Amino acid sequence: MAVNKQLSVLLIDDNPARAEIVQAGLRDAGYVLLERLDGTVDLAAKVGALKPDVIVVSIDSPSRDAIEDLRRVTEQQPRPIAMFADHSDPATIAAGMEAGVCAYVVKGLAKDRVQSVVDVAVAHFNRYHSMREELDRARLSLVERKTVDRAKGLLMEQKGLSEEAAYKLLRKLAMDQNKRIGEVAQDILTYAKALKN
Repeated sequence: MAVNKQLSVLLIDDNPARAEIVQAGLRDAGYVLLERLDGTVDLAAKVGALKPDVIVVSIDSPSRDAIEDLRRVTEQQPRPIAMFADHSDPATIAAGMEAGVCAYVVKGLAKDRVQSVVDVAVAHFNRYHSMREELDRARLSLVERKTVDRAKGLLMEQKGLSEEAAYKLLRKLAMDQNKRIGEVAQDILTYAKALKN
């Protein structure tokens, strides 16, 4: 999600005067306000329907229910969340960050700060998800390597091949079937297991 594109925002704030400050900051930054909600009840459904780029929460003090609603959204439909709170304590801040809040500001709501806080939330979100994807790829690569090694061992044992010849056979099968080598290795292991039963 690029910071320079026109972002769509879902605002959550039950205080109209405070919400106007946030809305003015969003307008000045060129963001598109999709809707303002009074609370987080049915938040996942609203996020699913509106598909905002960013969620901005402006609140007196986040309740456990509000944090749990944000956690549910983060698990189901991850997106940057920026929170402005009038009052908070370290435990609530930690719970908010664990629930997916990317930028948490206490007693710092001002129209001219909205854009920078939203931009920080987007940047943190992008960095976190980039690192998460990289970790997932590394895990998949490790699992595939183990699967390929087991399939190579099976081919070496069953066909009397060298390790290099077993790997070349796996690679050829993958190319012939237009699959990744890890998928072909898993197919061989599954087939060998089925034959044993």
